[in-house]
Amino acid sequence: MDGQVIMIVEDEPDIREGIRILLKGEGYVIMEASSGEEALKKINEAVDLVILDIMLPGISGLKVCDEIRKHSNVPILFLTAKSQESDKTIGLMAGGDDYLAKPFSYAELIARVKALLRRYYVYRGKNQSPQLDKDQILTVGRFRIALDRNEVWKDGIPLDLTEIEYRIFSLLLQNPGRIFSTQNIYERVWEEVYSYSANSTIMVHIRKLRTKVEDDSQNPMYIKNIWGKGYRYETSKTDS
Repeated sequence: MDGQVIMIVEDEPDIREGIRILLKGEGYVIMEASSGEEALKKINEAVDLVILDIMLPGISGLKVCDEIRKHSNVPILFLTAKSQESDKTIGLMAGGDDYLAKPFSYAELIARVKALLRRYYVYRGKNQSPQLDKDQILTVGRFRIALDRNEVWKDGIPLDLTEIEYRIFSLLLQNPGRIFSTQNIYERVWEEVYSYSANSTIMVHIRKLRTKVEDDSQNPMYIKNIWGKGYRYETSKTDS
């Protein structure tokens, strides 16, 4: 979609320039920042996606992500020179939606950008009217979920879910009792071809989701891990 605004937060001028030229060629509007401090000063509601380097001078990319998440669920794509699973996990736990390890191909970057933006507009409902059709709200036990946008309530209290968390929970909640393998979840939520390395990404997002929907995330009642099979929403006597 032409006109969507992408902020590139990268301290290396050559990398920032390369990404800028590439994305401008795809029709995106580009904002740039060379540091975390500059990014936090510039970011606003018009930004549709943040491409964020983890290793920034001064305020790290992880801290920038944490600050953004205090007021926005805008998709965040981390760039990192590190490829260890622990570093990827830290980025996702900080609130990132996806990551690319340097060096990366421009084709892969474009694919990730388009996928994140597509999901954000379709499922986050950025351009939709705030008025909801009653038939688009599903009630399951203590939860109510708007099926046309990222809004979820537990006991009438709104939950602040990221777009990825919303999509995972929506998938499980609409199919109570059905087990979804990690491959099922990845291909339906990320809309990409599954690979084994995606398992850790899914686990991190499930862990974060549990902290928001469970009474005790260490003893989950609703999002159950069926060992060797996958995850499901656990029905109870109060669920309909």
